[in-house]
Amino acid sequence: MLEKIRAASEPSDRGESPDWRKSYSQRLVITDLAVLAWVVFGVQLAWFPDAGLSNSVGVDMKNSPLSYTVLSIGIISSWMLLLSMFDTRSARVLGTGSQEYRLIADSAVRLFGLVAIVAFLFQLDLARGYILLAFPLGIFSLLVSRWIWRQWLGAQRLTGRYSARVLLVGSEESAFRVARELAGQPAAGYLVVGACLPTGQIGAYLDGDRIPVFGNIDKVLEAMAATGADTVMVTSGDLTPERVRELSWSLEPGRQHLVVAPSLTDIGGPRIHTRPVAGLPLIHVETPRYEGRRLFAKRIFDIAASAALILALSPLLAVVAIAVRLSTPGPVLFRQQRVGINGTHFNMLKFRSMVIDAEARLGALQSEERAEGNTVMFKMKNDPRITPMGSFMRRFSIDELPQLLNVFRGSMSLVGPRPPLETEVAKYETHVHRRFLVKPGITGLWQVSGRSNLSWGDTVRLDLYYVENWSAMGDLVILWRTARAVFAKEGAY
Repeated sequence: MLEKIRAASEPSDRGESPDWRKSYSQRLVITDLAVLAWVVFGVQLAWFPDAGLSNSVGVDMKNSPLSYTVLSIGIISSWMLLLSMFDTRSARVLGTGSQEYRLIADSAVRLFGLVAIVAFLFQLDLARGYILLAFPLGIFSLLVSRWIWRQWLGAQRLTGRYSARVLLVGSEESAFRVARELAGQPAAGYLVVGACLPTGQIGAYLDGDRIPVFGNIDKVLEAMAATGADTVMVTSGDLTPERVRELSWSLEPGRQHLVVAPSLTDIGGPRIHTRPVAGLPLIHVETPRYEGRRLFAKRIFDIAASAALILALSPLLAVVAIAVRLSTPGPVLFRQQRVGINGTHFNMLKFRSMVIDAEARLGALQSEERAEGNTVMFKMKNDPRITPMGSFMRRFSIDELPQLLNVFRGSMSLVGPRPPLETEVAKYETHVHRRFLVKPGITGLWQVSGRSNLSWGDTVRLDLYYVENWSAMGDLVILWRTARAVFAKEGAY
């Protein structure tokens, strides 16, 4: 039976070497070296155009020259070493999340500090422009290079390649939950190929006909051999500590891996800290805070960014306002009362994208049950109330631009949960009200994760995830993803 399941579960062409982690890391080494050599030597040639690669550094304490080429080679070598020491090419940080980028920036900052200390101790008369250009450009170029690699890796993982082949071990409910979450995030690099459940029904399937069951935990090693799995993921606490320890001992070091998935969900990395105490791997989960310097910094960023965008986009705003006014009868701006932070009400601004009597016609459309994909928010792909100009504006989210005024005045933020209508709030379950702990935003996590195509459950889950885990870096990532989503093939409606 295991032989038949092996044939069914293995892809016909995995397309990568047996140790894809090592080969991918080697590719990163080559591109990192090429990027750093291009940046550092390029800055040297740009800063000393007449001397080429023969310029020198004044060394006061020895009164002898040191070639900048030797210095550049030293910086490149040290930078490559720190990138390795900081595990920037580790499979655990590749493909998803921001840790890879943070480690690259941290390694560069440490190297910059090291160069400054060495220059001070040995009284090296370094050209400041050379140093101040090489490091920022190096960081930027490395991040761009890794981002390009990440896009390639994500495309490969959509086909099941360059991913850890995972065998789930735990209760049927927990294994199904983990399998569903991992299937929704293929870029994370975990491809579920089988499961071992307490029921031990060999030949059964966990998720339709996609994930075969290989028996109970006693069949783990056989199941790994049958599927080519290299990672065992424990999905529930049903196993005793002794059994988990024995399972880890049975795995081949360096080639097979053990991952424990706790029952925590929708918790961001910055809030999680592991601390081994008396042999127990304790997981500390910090309570989210909505006050202090982080909140102040978010408000300052909102004011500065909204003001800059209003000034930069003022010609576009004027053109759109004229187009809306001339295209159909009615006002240029549409004002609608929404619910904001702590349940307060405010008037949200938008360019009018519908006919004047849109609100009066809403009841008839709702009675026809034509709302699509959401049981609380009314959404319709071909809403007859939208004007031709409104359809174009919604396609590129231009109708949302007046909300920059809401951001500047403080009733909204650039990034946050969607501001709901009072009629929608009346349908909320109790836990959904946590959305009001932060200001609503022009864009948010759910908008960049599916725009108008998400179910109500997914919308709430993503909004609450943002509320529980928001950070300045996360806001910047969402803003960047928003720009990409706006120009994606599938727009909002």
